[in-house]
Amino acid sequence: MDPLCNCRMSKRRFVSRRDFLFNAGGGISGLALLQLLSQDGLLAAPPAARAACAGAEGFPGSPYLARQPHFKPRAKSVISLFMSGGVSHVDTFDYKPALEKYHGKPLEGKGEIRVRQGYPGPLMKSPYRFRRYGQSGAWVSDLFPRIATIVDDLAFIYSCQGKSNDHVLSHYEWNTGSILMGFPSVGAWVTYGLGSENQNLPGFVVVYDARGGPFSGPANWSAGFLPAAYQGTVFRSTGDPILDLAPPAGYVTPEQQRARLDHLEWMNQNHAEKHPGSSELSARIASYELAYRMQMCAPEAVDLADESDETKALYGLNHPVTEPFGKQCLLARRLVERGVRFVQLYSGSIVDQNVDTWDAHTSIVDNHGMHAREVDQPIAGLVTDLKRRGLLGETLLLWHSEFGRMPISQRGIGRDHNPGAMTVFLAGAGIEGGLQIGATDEVGYKAEDRIVTPHDLHATLLHLLGLDHKRLTYYFNGRHMRLTDVAGDLIPEIAG
Repeated sequence: MDPLCNCRMSKRRFVSRRDFLFNAGGGISGLALLQLLSQDGLLAAPPAARAACAGAEGFPGSPYLARQPHFKPRAKSVISLFMSGGVSHVDTFDYKPALEKYHGKPLEGKGEIRVRQGYPGPLMKSPYRFRRYGQSGAWVSDLFPRIATIVDDLAFIYSCQGKSNDHVLSHYEWNTGSILMGFPSVGAWVTYGLGSENQNLPGFVVVYDARGGPFSGPANWSAGFLPAAYQGTVFRSTGDPILDLAPPAGYVTPEQQRARLDHLEWMNQNHAEKHPGSSELSARIASYELAYRMQMCAPEAVDLADESDETKALYGLNHPVTEPFGKQCLLARRLVERGVRFVQLYSGSIVDQNVDTWDAHTSIVDNHGMHAREVDQPIAGLVTDLKRRGLLGETLLLWHSEFGRMPISQRGIGRDHNPGAMTVFLAGAGIEGGLQIGATDEVGYKAEDRIVTPHDLHATLLHLLGLDHKRLTYYFNGRHMRLTDVAGDLIPEIAG
């Protein structure tokens, strides 16, 4: 062994990456390198000890370590069901008899009516029949016959209201609390505040539509100015959920891979101490470790083969229309079951905007008819399955979109964007089922009773997880930033 190398190692606690690689290339064999690292205590314990899939034990300095909430939580995890494109509230859950009464007449008395694409027509009744369901008597249209059977497990908010009628800005608003790009997503804030209960899977997972990603893309699950480790990890809903998860056959043994990873972490930590404040490097270190652990644990978590035929049918996996979103929902249940903190599922892809999202400009019947059939059974199956497994009480389920749609027609058969009114429903987390909160005006143009903003919804979501939205802060750009900025009121019926 080269004595100069020993000398340098003894005189300096750390060496630069360039110096180390230069010396290593000068004659240190892989075996000698492993021996040195072992003597210095830099090799990991055996893989079985370090990466048990039960998963609570993390690695030193991990950003994903579970943290204590501010107070006793009612939920451990969140499943967000985002219907990208803008679901029409007046054709789904917000029944408006006045639209039938005034069908074909102009919308009057509301001031200037602003639409996104033009061609504003008269008031248009829903093409769908509404009926009351459950003991709560909630109104549901024929679009959602399966969700209609579980309304007593749901809490409806009819008076959600945003700021923008633009898809991209509204996605930002409901996913990050701001209509501006670059702010942390809700999932990032939650994992920043609470960490994860499973150190072998990502704390924040995003599964988007089998056709492709939603409006705004990765900005919806960005970490923004938070440390980069808290951004969402995308799982695919078709094919292998995680690409390149397994190393090539015969590449390296698990022990060799563990040794390489630990050595890389050692060099990265050396660099990080010399260049503090680089969250990207810290995230890279954490991602290497998490990727190694996921090789052992993620294949089991995403493998749906061991689910019973009855469970697969419950989610609609036995029908080509419901199978894609059914897989997303079943995967979400398996992830929260294994301690993943935040899972967000998307329905809607901008591959062909007017067809592949809920953006029903050209035809409310064709557009919503297709997308509702895709998600109705899987969502009802998810709620039913969580409930029967005892998981619904500790899981918050949120169904929403970026805005609602106009009560007036667009070219006689479609509806334009309407940020003034949207319906949202929640389930689980000890929320009383059958709640009906807020209201829009008689034709569904604007929320007018108990208006709920994105900040209000986010404050309530954090509250159910045991986090005070005013105390969950991150110092950035000269002030302590919040998900809810300087606003946000708890929704009392939900927060309790």
